[in-house]
Amino acid sequence: MRRIIASTFLSLDGVMQAPGGPEEDRTESFEFGGWMFGFGDDGLDISESGFDAKDRELLLGRKTYEIFEAYWPFQGEENPVAKTFNATKKYVASRTLQNLHWNNSSLLQGDVVSALKTLKSQTGPDLQIIGSGDLIQTLHAATLIDEYNLWTFPIVLGKGKRLFCEGSKPSTLKVTRSRVSNTGVVSTTLEPVGDVRTSSFGEDKPSTKELVRREKIQNRSW
Repeated sequence: MRRIIASTFLSLDGVMQAPGGPEEDRTESFEFGGWMFGFGDDGLDISESGFDAKDRELLLGRKTYEIFEAYWPFQGEENPVAKTFNATKKYVASRTLQNLHWNNSSLLQGDVVSALKTLKSQTGPDLQIIGSGDLIQTLHAATLIDEYNLWTFPIVLGKGKRLFCEGSKPSTLKVTRSRVSNTGVVSTTLEPVGDVRTSSFGEDKPSTKELVRREKIQNRSW
């Protein structure tokens, strides 16, 4: 079975909108496009978590697809990311697009959740989501995302589209890898592990010794 892997850049307050440039996405008059620049260094390796989609196929929402379609086909083959993106299979989730002009691209047909359940069940490379916040929200709600790769930048934007907005499905994740770049960007890999469990500071857990004592009492023959 294939995995679905979501990767995105985030501000400290969870904004993922337009990290790459001023004109990338001005929805709701967003004025901070290109906010991730100024944080690059040798310790910020986006390829280590598959952001370059090596050995994967791309899964994109409409907006991200349109941004990529207008940029990557026109980059030279000496650019390793362009070479990978242009060659790999690309699946696009959109209700409005009719024609895709980037080679090796196809529209997901019908309900996106059903379509991706079918794709996941097939043999083939893992599916890599980049950006595509609305698509991530849909797949998170359907528990279809197997791994998140997040790059959290030390910057607060105060507005913009967030990775997990109000109404997101409550869930618990575990960190499987984490590192910090020289400029303070925290790259984290997480995997979903289930529902949210709650408790209280006032509810003391019994010690191991107490648990053993209770078990002995329960097993005692009277």
